[in-house]
This record gives sequence, structure tokens and C-alpha cells, in this order.
Amino acid sequence: MISYIIFLLVIAGIYALLAQSLCLAWGVTGLVNLGLAGFFAIGAYASATLVKWGGVPVPIGLVAAMVAGAVAGFVVCVSTLRLRDDYLAIVTLGFAEAVRVVASNEIWLTGGTDGISGIPAGMPRDWGQGFHIVSLVVVSALVGLVWLALRRLVASPWGRALRAVREDQIVAAVAGKRVTRLKAEAFAIACAIAALAGALYGHYTSYIAPEIFQPLITIYVFLAVTAGGNGRPTGAAIGAYILIAFLEATRFAAEIVPGVTAVQAAALREASVGVALILLLRFRQRGLFPELNQKAPA
Repeated sequence: MISYIIFLLVIAGIYALLAQSLCLAWGVTGLVNLGLAGFFAIGAYASATLVKWGGVPVPIGLVAAMVAGAVAGFVVCVSTLRLRDDYLAIVTLGFAEAVRVVASNEIWLTGGTDGISGIPAGMPRDWGQGFHIVSLVVVSALVGLVWLALRRLVASPWGRALRAVREDQIVAAVAGKRVTRLKAEAFAIACAIAALAGALYGHYTSYIAPEIFQPLITIYVFLAVTAGGNGRPTGAAIGAYILIAFLEATRFAAEIVPGVTAVQAAALREASVGVALILLLRFRQRGLFPELNQKAPA
């Protein structure tokens, strides 16, 4: 039971990193990124291939994953600067699907649909519960570092400029803000965080495959950020932990409902997530931790 709880906390920490990535891109800057699963996959594959087949240490693999995610995010952002709102969301969603299709077909690099197994974790897996505890400490420390960095960035003049771009980029440009540069910087940093989450996932589970990086991951992260507060790193991180706890609670609740099959129980879980989101938006439209005044720390 303890190992199961630790496992859930590690996965929740990885989702917290994804949520903070989306918080910076969407909540603070106003860039709708439906391609979050794609950058998650880029980080996982970049680190896994370098560490397993290149023989580099895990920390270097994590850094390489962040660089790969930042470069991919910069390219996507620069190529879609003329797009906003729904159109940008469609392009990023298409990018994520393109990444998944490439990962499914480039067998020489990604292993195809069989994926990559036996990814080193940087520590012995035969430690048993100790392995999970150390993984929890590492993931939690990285979540805390990213949260602290985003908190300070959002409260800085750079963060206030991003909010100005989110509210009205024309007015921000007239005020002398370099809108294009700000959007590219924020999106690249956000994608680097998502790639870091992917790398951590691969090293922790020791296995990655294209079917893992489905659009449902992006939907869940959007739910977490919406629940916590889309313009505040604290709310995004806490929202991710709440989401994982809710999903696991509904797993057990659906199983005890009499007269339902496994497929029906899974459908009930998804329906309960939707109902919870509707209730949350009805009574807490700005999330559990709404965005504070720009003069206050996020």
C-alpha cells in the first residue's frame, strides 16, 4: 500500500510539472498549447535514447531533454506567430500527433510501436521501496525548483509583460513590449518543463511507447490547471495532485458500483471527471487558487 501511494505521488509530481508548463504558456502568456503530450514525448525519447544507447548519465539526459523540448517549442511558436486562440490550439494538437506518428514509425530511433524498454534510472531498481522513495524525493525536488522559478518569474517585470501580452498583445506592442520575443521565450521555457516531465517519466517507469503519449494527457493537464487556477503556478501544481487523487478515488468508487462491467466503470470514471469540472467552474470559475494581483507573488 505504501509503495502504491509513493508511486501515485511520483506520477502526480510529473503531472505537476506538466501543469506548471501549461500554466506558463496558457495561464500567464495566453498561448493555448494542445500539443503538451508531444513535448512530453520529445523529452522522454530524447533522454531515453541518449542514456540507454548513448551511455550518458541520467542528469545529462534530463538536460538534453529540456534542450530538445525548448528547441521544438521555439520552432513551433515562431512558425505559428500569426495564429491565435483556436488556430494555435489546432496546430499544436497536430504537432503532438505528428510526434506520436513519427515515434510509431521510426523504428531505428524510437523502437516503433514496441517502444523502448529497460531505460536506466540512474540508481538500482532492486532497492525495492527505496527506489520509489528516492524517485519521489527527486521528482518532488524538481517540482519545487520549477515552482519557485516560475513563481519568481511570474512576479517579475518579465512576468507582468507576459500578462500584458495575454490581455492584449496590440496594446503591449504599442507600450514598447517585444511581443514576439516574449511569446517565444515563454513557450520555449514551458516546453522545456514539459520535456523534463517526459524524461522523468521514462526513467521512472523504465518504458516508453507511442501509445502512452495520447491527447488524453493534455486534457487531464488542462483539467488540473483549470481546477487549481490557470494563472498561478501554485494552483497548477496543487491542481495536478488533486487530479491524480480524484482519478484514483473514482477508480475504486466505480469498481464497487453494482451491475456494471469494466468498460462501464471506466466510462463512469470519465463522466465523474466531467461532472466535477462542471461543478468547479460553476462555483469556482477562477479555480481553487485564483490569480493574485500582479503586484503580489504568484
